[in-house]
Amino acid sequence: MGKYFGTDGFRGEANVKLTVEHAYKVGRFLGWYFGREHKANIVIGKDTRRSSYMFEYSLVAGLTASGADAYLLHVTTTPSVSYVVRTEEFDCGIMISASHNPFYDNGIKIINGSGHKMEASVEEMIEKYIDGEIEEIPFATREQIGRTVDYVAGRNRYIGYLISIATRSFKKYRIGLDCANGSSSAIAKSVFDALGAKTFVISNEPDGTNINTNCGSTHIEQLQKLVKEKKLDIGFAFDGDADRCIAVDENGEVVDGDKILYVCGKYLKENGKLNNNTVVTTIMSNLGLYKAFDAAGIKYEKTAVGDKYVYENMMKNGHCLGGEQSGHIIFSKHATTGDGILTSLMVMEVVTEKKMSLGTMAAEVQIYPQLLKNVRVADKKEARENEAVVAAVNSVAEALGDEGRILVRESGTEPVIRVMVEAASEELCEKYVDQVIDVMTRQGLVVQ
Repeated sequence: MGKYFGTDGFRGEANVKLTVEHAYKVGRFLGWYFGREHKANIVIGKDTRRSSYMFEYSLVAGLTASGADAYLLHVTTTPSVSYVVRTEEFDCGIMISASHNPFYDNGIKIINGSGHKMEASVEEMIEKYIDGEIEEIPFATREQIGRTVDYVAGRNRYIGYLISIATRSFKKYRIGLDCANGSSSAIAKSVFDALGAKTFVISNEPDGTNINTNCGSTHIEQLQKLVKEKKLDIGFAFDGDADRCIAVDENGEVVDGDKILYVCGKYLKENGKLNNNTVVTTIMSNLGLYKAFDAAGIKYEKTAVGDKYVYENMMKNGHCLGGEQSGHIIFSKHATTGDGILTSLMVMEVVTEKKMSLGTMAAEVQIYPQLLKNVRVADKKEARENEAVVAAVNSVAEALGDEGRILVRESGTEPVIRVMVEAASEELCEKYVDQVIDVMTRQGLVVQ
C-alpha cells in the first residue's frame, strides 16, 4: 500500500483527495516514463461519473505535454481497457473510475502493457513525482508534443471479442441486466442482444451523479425485483466500471461471487478444463463454499483480499479460475482482470450447456451466516496484535471449531480493523463478533 495508490489504484473524493493536479502529474509521469526510448502510446477509458471527464482531460494534458499520444476509448469498462492494452500493444492503459463507490468519488487505475494492474514499483515512482521527490520532467516541444486520438474502435473490438466467446445462442432466455448507471450501460445490452437473448435492462441511463445509486451489484434488490416481476430466467448486476458481477437466479435469489465460483468451477472440472483442479479464492470467501468444494472434490487456495492477489496466484501456479465473494471473477483463458460481462457470459455457458437453472446449481452451496463489523482504532497493528485481542480471537476460533471461523484483519485504506465471523446462526455471529470488539474496547484500542 502506497501513500496514494492502494490495491485498486488512486481513489478518493474528486477534487478533495484525488485532484486534477494529481491526475495531471500522473499523466506527466507516465508519458515521460514510457516515452524514454520511443513515443509512448497510452489508452484511456472512463466511467460515467461527472468528474470522469475532468480527470480525462487532466490526464490527456499531462500525457501529451510529456510527448505521449493519448487514445480515448470514452465511456467503457475497466476490463475493456485491459483487453485493448494487451491485444493492441499499448505501453499502458488508464481507467478513470472508483468502481462501486458513490458518484462523488473517483479513481485512477493504471494497467501495464500485459493487461495487469501496474507494478507497485512504478506506482511508487509516480507518488514520489507527485510529492516533488523526483526532479521535474521536461516538457515535449514542437513536433514531439503528443496528440489525442479518438479510439472508440477499440471498445467496439472488445464488444466483438465478448460476443465471440459465447458458445451457444441465448435466444431461449429472458435475461435481466442492471448496469448500475455505469460503464456497462454502453456495452452489456448490445452483447446479450447480439447473442439472441430477450433482455430487460435497468439502471442504464447515467446522468453523471446516479452511478451505483440504489442499483448495480451493491444494491441487488432492484434486479431481484425485476427478475421476479418479469418472471425472468436469470439476471446479472454489474458495478460502476463493470469489473464485477453478481447474479440473481430464476427465483430472485442472489448468487454472489462465491456461488459463481462454485457453479463455474464444477462445470470446468466436469469438462476436464479446471487447471490443477483448483479454484483461487480470497480469505473472505464463505465457509460454505469450501465445504461445497470439498464435496465436489475441488481444491482451493486462499489469498489476501483483492483480485490483484487472486490473479497473481493464478499466474504463479497456472490456475484458470479465481475470484472474490464481491463478484470479481477471473477466467484466465479469456482475461487478465475481473470482468463482469464476461462472467455473466460464462455463467450463461454453464446454464445453456447443462440445461439447468442457476438456482438449482447454486443450491449446492449452503452459505453460512456471516457478520462483519468495522472498528475504528488509533493504531491498526497494535489493535490486531494486542495480546488480549489475540487471546479473544483464538478463544472464538476454538469455540467455532469446524462449524465456523473468525477473521480479523486491517483495512487497507482506513484506520479500521474488520472483525468477521461465520457460524451456524446469525446469533452466534453477533455474539462472537461483539465478544472480540468488547475486548478491543476494554483495552483502550477503539476510537469513538
